[in-house]
Amino acid sequence: MKLAKTRADVLFDCFNLTLIAILIILVLYPLYFVVTASVTNPDVVYSGKLLFVPEQVTWDGYKRLFSEASIWLGFKNSLWYTITGTTINVVLTVMAGYALSRTDLVGRNVFMFLLVFTMFFGGGLIPTYLLVKDLGLLDTTWAMILPNAVSVFNVIIVRTFFQSNVPSEVLESAMIDGCTNLKFFVKIAIPLALPIVAVMVLFYAVGHWNAYFQALIYLKSNAMQPLQIILRNILIMNEGSDVQNLMDGAQDQQKKLELMKYSIIIVSSLPMLILYPFLQRYFVKGALVGSLKG
Repeated sequence: MKLAKTRADVLFDCFNLTLIAILIILVLYPLYFVVTASVTNPDVVYSGKLLFVPEQVTWDGYKRLFSEASIWLGFKNSLWYTITGTTINVVLTVMAGYALSRTDLVGRNVFMFLLVFTMFFGGGLIPTYLLVKDLGLLDTTWAMILPNAVSVFNVIIVRTFFQSNVPSEVLESAMIDGCTNLKFFVKIAIPLALPIVAVMVLFYAVGHWNAYFQALIYLKSNAMQPLQIILRNILIMNEGSDVQNLMDGAQDQQKKLELMKYSIIIVSSLPMLILYPFLQRYFVKGALVGSLKG
């Protein structure tokens, strides 16, 4: 029997819906503005007339963007760093989280203490740089991947997931049937952990795609720079040329560069925006599979 809502319940629901709608608008409108500004005449953007509907649509920003060879090179590099780095991150994180979730692991508390210790105490930037240098990783693609191969915070999340969703009784039953540790991990533990694996993929992929600080420190060659560094260089050159462009009367050129800014933001953000809906569906699928097998 469904209870009828009181007036207070209706008012409370209306307040929640209104608040949620306002928050959604505050989050989505800046993204929408960037999308519309990337295809709108810069004069309309500068004048403040662009609110919702783009006027005087132009594709000059995207045309100029895709004509830059450095953009394609940065896109390829970022894609390589993201795919390779995320694969290594997820494999190591899931394996470490599963091992630490096992109560029969000898020295588990010691390993956990050593991992958590690194979250509070670290050598800093200079010792890390010297370590990367001594390992011969400077100016190599591995400098963008190996120094941050595992996140202790994510390992703790995965360990907690295994402890909560993979009962020890399941392991005991599998062992009685002759299942080995490796077979149990691959055939039983991983299928049950599909939701957390999808979460780790999203966390690590976004981190690798947006990474730029490591490239500033470890990479010297322009051929290995990720997309974010190339975006940064374009923005710096653009800002540094503002005064000179105005002095030379090249306002039209400057407007095209500003239009290119919005186009670069869209192109650099698009892969992660495309990835998220697929992982969101995978969350639901993984949760259903995990609940049924559990």
